[in-house]
Amino acid sequence: MEQYVIKGKTPLRGEVVIGGAKNAALGILAAAVMTDGHCKIENMPNVRDTNVLLQAMEAIGANIRRIDDNTVDISGKEIDALGNITIDNEFIRKIRASYYLIGALLGKYKKAQVALPGGCDIGSRPIDQHIKGFEALGATIRIEHGMIIAEADELIGSHIYLDVVSVGATINIMLAAVMAEGRTIIENAAKEPHIVDIANFLNSMGANIKGAGTDVIRIKGVKELHGTEYSIIPDQIEAGTFMMAAVATRGDVLIKNVIPKHLEAISAKLIEIGATVEEFDEAVRVSATHRLKQTNIKTLPYPGFPTDMQPQMAITLALSEGTSIITESIFENRFKYVDELARMGAKIKVEGNTAVIEGVEGFTGAKVSAPDLRAGAALVIAGLAAEGFTAIEKIGYIQRGYENFEGKLRALGGQIEKVSSEKEIQKFKLKVG
Repeated sequence: MEQYVIKGKTPLRGEVVIGGAKNAALGILAAAVMTDGHCKIENMPNVRDTNVLLQAMEAIGANIRRIDDNTVDISGKEIDALGNITIDNEFIRKIRASYYLIGALLGKYKKAQVALPGGCDIGSRPIDQHIKGFEALGATIRIEHGMIIAEADELIGSHIYLDVVSVGATINIMLAAVMAEGRTIIENAAKEPHIVDIANFLNSMGANIKGAGTDVIRIKGVKELHGTEYSIIPDQIEAGTFMMAAVATRGDVLIKNVIPKHLEAISAKLIEIGATVEEFDEAVRVSATHRLKQTNIKTLPYPGFPTDMQPQMAITLALSEGTSIITESIFENRFKYVDELARMGAKIKVEGNTAVIEGVEGFTGAKVSAPDLRAGAALVIAGLAAEGFTAIEKIGYIQRGYENFEGKLRALGGQIEKVSSEKEIQKFKLKVG
């Protein structure tokens, strides 16, 4: 089984280039099947989640051509609208965003069958708001044998108010509504950057979407969509992860190919605790030369502090002076990494949705296991900051959302290797001393 082995205590220094946003890519790839034309999509992250989604799309007849690792050409022309558009395999059940194919297929073909999605076990993520939106547009939805089955004679625009702010539901309803008859209004919509990116992609295909990035999205249905060329926005969470890795190791890293505005909530907290953050047009430089201070954080939907950055921030605060408090308001199981971090010397107490972090001088290496994607990345940061060797198991979670993570860290001076046997671990230890 693959794992990461890390020798810590080396400050990260240099430059890193951030890839395309995974969460935008998954919605954009699904949307690409909504035209018979060709969609050329650039800056696609070559990670496990995108590759699984592409395999699933190919299985129902989409024509997928990989131009290079980060560019793909997609056409939905060969998907048989009269056939059985069913997406179910052991892989698709493991990725949360498989549900975007429901909105895309329902929007174009008026029917879809997709396996109920999985993803990281970080808490309850019901799809009731998705179903509410589809039904408001005129679809009938039923769940049978672990499949969501959506069908409609026709889709009619509607006024939809989301009971809770949901990124997934906002995207899925948007996909279903772009070819519905008439106008659709989504109120209490999520505002994340990747929602704006997916809306921009759909508009480049001929859709008529206004208001993405605000809490009211207005969609005027169109008869059909056409092919396009599009480049996906940079990944704010990958960028944020490298920002935290820089300060936790007391390094100095220039993080390129980013949109600094998307990182404002992260940058503001780092500046507050004493790190240095410099913004450029398409880059941020992050450094720390000393032990940082405590702060309090509450995760919130964008533009608040992102839940996907909470574990990485916890690593930084666990090494900072004083007592910090993190309140997790999005997912209830997001603190599963705390037990793993305790093995490395962190002092964190969790009560309900709150973690009280008492800063320590440093971590020591240990054998730990990644409980989910972002917590796995956080444990890598902890290993890079720790004294001695750290081994991280279940790195498949990390590979779901970070492209060439270990390679990028090595280029910054991090001593990290992906290994699959005890012999390789010993070889790494001999090599780095």
